[in-house]
Amino acid sequence: MTPVIETPRLLLRPYRDADAADLYAYSRDPRVGVIAGWQPHRSEEESLRFLRTVFSAPDVFALELRESGRAVGSIGFVGGHPAGEHPGCPDDEIGYALSPAHWGRGLVPEAMAAVLAYGFGPKGLARIWCSHYAGNWRSARVITKCGFRYAFARTEHVADFGEDRQTYFYVLTKEGWRERVSGAL
Repeated sequence: MTPVIETPRLLLRPYRDADAADLYAYSRDPRVGVIAGWQPHRSEEESLRFLRTVFSAPDVFALELRESGRAVGSIGFVGGHPAGEHPGCPDDEIGYALSPAHWGRGLVPEAMAAVLAYGFGPKGLARIWCSHYAGNWRSARVITKCGFRYAFARTEHVADFGEDRQTYFYVLTKEGWRERVSGAL
């Protein structure tokens, strides 16, 4: 079950059907999905289907602005293990999206800090991965700002566009996260 997590400006919570209009409002913008590997949404009904399937997975959160109650993005674990399975080292990959109207306000780092604490705490992860496609340098800055370190790159097929893209993977270990939050780094 996906918990509800509060931050100073956000409520991280499971998506609800009532969020379809908010999801559509930012998912139809080509600046959001195209750089993340998915086509812009064409209707509110498509967004509703998306939140009932992809966003209904455990540990996927809507980023609700506390000031307005609107869902302006998403963050969550996507079940990926880009470096392969390692016995005794539970890991997962985190993905996120944010409405361009809210870019540059520090909302993703704020949400990421809370989700990392959840991932390394109750979820029991030892490593958390994050990635971006070539050209999405804004995301690269956010990922490194959140403490992730570059690990490797590889070419991956992006089915929604029928093309291959260079993908850059970053990792944060539980030990690295502990050092970061304790102020040792």
